[in-house]
Amino acid sequence: MASSTIFSSTPSLPISRNSSQATNTSSNSAIFARGASVTSSAIAVKENQQNDLKHIVLRSFVPHIAIRASADTDEIAREKGFTDGLLEILRPFGEHVQGKVTIRDSTGASRSWEDFAIRFIAHGTESSHLKTARDTAVAASVASAAKNGLSALDNKFSSLSLPSSGTGGDIVEIEHLIARRLEQAETIPQDSFTGDDDQTSSLPSPYYLLYVKKLLSSMPLSPHETFSYPVACIVAISSRTPNPIEVLRQLYAETNQGNQKLPYWANSEYLRYYVLVHDEEKDDIRKSSVLFDQMKRHFGLHCHLLILRSSRCVPSDDDSHKMPTCTWTSAAEDTQELLRRESSDEDGEDFKHFLFESDITSIQTFVRGLVTSSVIPYMERCVSTWNDQVASRRRGIGGRFISLSKKWTGFGSSTKSGTGLGLNGSPGGSNYDPVQQFYRPEAPEAVMRKLGDFAFMLRDWKLAQGVYDLLRTDYSNDKAWKYQAGANEMTALSSLLLATQSPTAYKPRPDSVDQLLETASYSYNTRCLAPYYALRCLTVGFELLKLRPTPSGAEDAAKWAMRVLETNVLGAIGEALYTERIAGCYASAQQTRAAGPTAWHGGRRRKAAFWKVLATDAWLKIEKAAQAEGTLRAATKLYDAVDSAQYSGKPPGSMMFEGMQTYIEDLRYRLRIRGRGLDLGSEGGLGGILDGELVDTVVGENLDHGHRRNHRRSIAGSAGGLVFEELDHNRNGLPATHRIPSDADDRDRDDF
Repeated sequence: MASSTIFSSTPSLPISRNSSQATNTSSNSAIFARGASVTSSAIAVKENQQNDLKHIVLRSFVPHIAIRASADTDEIAREKGFTDGLLEILRPFGEHVQGKVTIRDSTGASRSWEDFAIRFIAHGTESSHLKTARDTAVAASVASAAKNGLSALDNKFSSLSLPSSGTGGDIVEIEHLIARRLEQAETIPQDSFTGDDDQTSSLPSPYYLLYVKKLLSSMPLSPHETFSYPVACIVAISSRTPNPIEVLRQLYAETNQGNQKLPYWANSEYLRYYVLVHDEEKDDIRKSSVLFDQMKRHFGLHCHLLILRSSRCVPSDDDSHKMPTCTWTSAAEDTQELLRRESSDEDGEDFKHFLFESDITSIQTFVRGLVTSSVIPYMERCVSTWNDQVASRRRGIGGRFISLSKKWTGFGSSTKSGTGLGLNGSPGGSNYDPVQQFYRPEAPEAVMRKLGDFAFMLRDWKLAQGVYDLLRTDYSNDKAWKYQAGANEMTALSSLLLATQSPTAYKPRPDSVDQLLETASYSYNTRCLAPYYALRCLTVGFELLKLRPTPSGAEDAAKWAMRVLETNVLGAIGEALYTERIAGCYASAQQTRAAGPTAWHGGRRRKAAFWKVLATDAWLKIEKAAQAEGTLRAATKLYDAVDSAQYSGKPPGSMMFEGMQTYIEDLRYRLRIRGRGLDLGSEGGLGGILDGELVDTVVGENLDHGHRRNHRRSIAGSAGGLVFEELDHNRNGLPATHRIPSDADDRDRDDF
């Protein structure tokens, strides 16, 4: 369908009709296809999956559009088979806005994006159907833990708390969702899995991609950031509504007051967009056109007439089209959907996932008009206004002087009297309320944070980075630790995204990014007890570090991925996935450096293989043999590549590290007894998989002293002459214990 035909603007009725083919949004069904074989174009697959990670990050920080619909409007949606009303119809279409979206940055330059998206949400802190999904997911998690044994999933689940309000932000729900997906994968044959070769060993696991996506899909409402706040609210009525203008006024009032209003620390000043839903089959279009003109006279130009058919669409209809799949859902909603499918006896397609072609065309036109004509211009105006009126006062010598004066005295602060007290009565002229731990929405610090978030969602990362950097000092002076952690986090992410967009024009210093991530993760995890935000900060940070076109980018990413394991916020499945991801970082570091004149020196294949082995052990501990099989195959491939590339002239097995070989043989045996026979090497061993390098050196080189994880002791032993204890199933006739050389034994080695 040509975009010029669909999205052409009309002066009176912003609608369009044609008979061309409606384009469906592609779903992410491939993310669960673990058993799919990798084709010969492995490099293209790698680039696509790496771009997927960047796109996941970009599409996680998008404008949120709330929906407040009248009862008769939701009734039309239910007649079409959508039990959750208008929200369920519109939600999938916000994940991809048709055509290019042009955004103007703070300097006046315009840039077009083809992957822009918005997120439709229910108005209020938590809608009824999301609350039902959440309660169902919690019940399913408890039942799953009782069935499998809590230790089989993760002993730390009992220590992680659920968020008090809203959906999202729950690591436990994500872990249980991935666990259910992995249970399904255990029944898929793994013979066709070939993703462990040298070209694809750095690719992220599809379950890791799912984990990251669910981590970022539904961010909870929080005072310290505004990404989950609605940028606009759709106030919808239908052609069946009696007294439509009065109902619109009533719905508008409900967005500012009542049980469904935002929390008192969130600003309720956002764009209202009025929609009239016309039933094409039962109502008169002339009456709806007159009503629509009346709406525009009362409420301005932010109005739209959405024409839909109220009858249910079935697959046998001539103009039926499969509805796009909604993938940006919370883990609780996905768990509820899995339970519904498991309990359903229907064999055919679910009827609610089909729409008429005319409905799809109308919705796509509506979404594009909403974004390009209302949401984007509104956000651009807000950014320009706040930047001129608030942020400009904080720049330069005068603004810095006020910041310093606030730190030491009450002079220069915004007070209503000369008492040296801020808006909340706090000493030193601070606007931060230390008791309730938030800034009021009208405070300059809160407005500037919203300015930075708007700029970030509009992908003006240069302006966002500057605003966040200014706020770091203010939040630190006020001891607003969660705000300070968020400012440090977003300063780092803005810098890294700006570097990926303009690698030659902007090159952030690695030590500055490290300091920002360190401060943010420490404040989130230690001062604020917010494990979700600590995990989000480090995950997005090291994934963006890995995308940097520098030789050290992948190694820096691996270092921060290890920090995720150190924070101890992951469950057992999360630890296995992140351990496997560390191996992928090291594998990509080797591939990055292989292009230079020193093709091997500085390579990290052995580190990648080592972390693949650790991932194998982690998968076996939670009885996921299919995943363990894939990681052990990948480790063997990497070790063989090391042997053939660097030590081809030496006898087979001369670099064999007996302790590690015994350990790998035990992993192979544990896989065999689970019914998955493997032939990963010769009868006598794996053919030179290691050369005697220290296991402790592999870990110790990347983890700071004093931060090594204690749970790795079962693998690496103790530091002074590490020892592997006797393995239960030692079939190679090796000694019961094997001493691993210490650092002094191999001081002359420089392979790492």
